[in-house]
Amino acid sequence: MHMDAAEAGQAAYDPLYLEGIEKFNACDYFEAHEVWEELWTDYRGPSRKFYQALIQAAVALYHFGNGNLRGARKLHASVHGYLEPYAPTHLGLDVTGFLRAFDACLAEVAGSSAELPQAELDPDLLPEIHLDPPPA
Repeated sequence: MHMDAAEAGQAAYDPLYLEGIEKFNACDYFEAHEVWEELWTDYRGPSRKFYQALIQAAVALYHFGNGNLRGARKLHASVHGYLEPYAPTHLGLDVTGFLRAFDACLAEVAGSSAELPQAELDPDLLPEIHLDPPPA
C-alpha cells in the first residue's frame, strides 16, 4: 500500500527544490540557480521570495568562486533581505543557520570596503542545505 509523505512523517518538497539543493550541496552553483529559477518562474505563492533568495545565494557563491567579488557582495545583501522574513525555518531549511553559514563563507567579501576585495572561496566554509524533516 502506498503511503504519502505526510503519513510517513516526511515532508513532501517540490522536486525542483530538492534537485537545486542537490546541485547546491555539490557546489554546482550555476546549475542550482538554473533549477531553482525554473521552479521560481512558475511559482506564485508565499515561498516566492524564499526561492529567489536561494537563487541569489547560489549566484553569489558562483560569482565568488569565479572571482567576481563585486557581484558576490551585491547579492549577499539581497539574500538577507529576501531570506530573513522566513526565519527561523522555512520549507525544512534552517534559515537562521543557513544565513550564518552564508555570512561566514562570504565574510571577507561582505566586510570588505575595498573596491575590488581580494578573497578566496574557502571550501570548508561553503554552506550546505540539509532539510528537516528530510525529504521522502
